Amino acid sequence: MPKQKTKSSAKKRFKLTGTGKIKRKHAFKSHILTKKSKKRKLALTHSGLVDKADENSIKEQLRLK
Repeated sequence: MPKQKTKSSAKKRFKLTGTGKIKRKHAFKSHILTKKSKKRKLALTHSGLVDKADENSIKEQLRLK
């Protein structure tokens, strides 16, 4: 049986932290930035963690389960 491949899109978007949580970047920071406030753009710059409800789905895509 062949090896299972990870989803390339998930591989590019998510990283695992040392404690096993999944780190992600915020969306909506690539273009059309003139109408967004400075505060909003700064908040979108920082990375966040994936919600608990989505963790299993992403771990499956990354073949961690």
